[in-house]
Amino acid sequence: MRTAQQLYEGIDIEASAGTPVKAAEAGTVAAITRDTDQVPILVLRHAGNLLTVYANIGNITVKKGDKVKRGQVVARVGSKSPSFLHFEVREGFDSVDPDPYLN
Repeated sequence: MRTAQQLYEGIDIEASAGTPVKAAEAGTVAAITRDTDQVPILVLRHAGNLLTVYANIGNITVKKGDKVKRGQVVARVGSKSPSFLHFEVREGFDSVDPDPYLN
């Protein structure tokens, strides 16, 4: 069990390569970038100063500035072995517990 003082840096969700990655909530594509290992990262901006971050993805189907609907496919899980989706929720720059946003 996590404590209130624990830092959240997202979670890794096991999924087969090619599995659709869906927007957790309606919003706007804020950024599409890559980390230092060239792993694609997608950032969506939502109401209430919330951001959702999706990493270890490929086949991104949106571009910066696009509006997305909750549940819209925005990418596919990448082929890294083992394959997984990295998911984070941020309030501004602060990482928060992503569990409540997954239902």
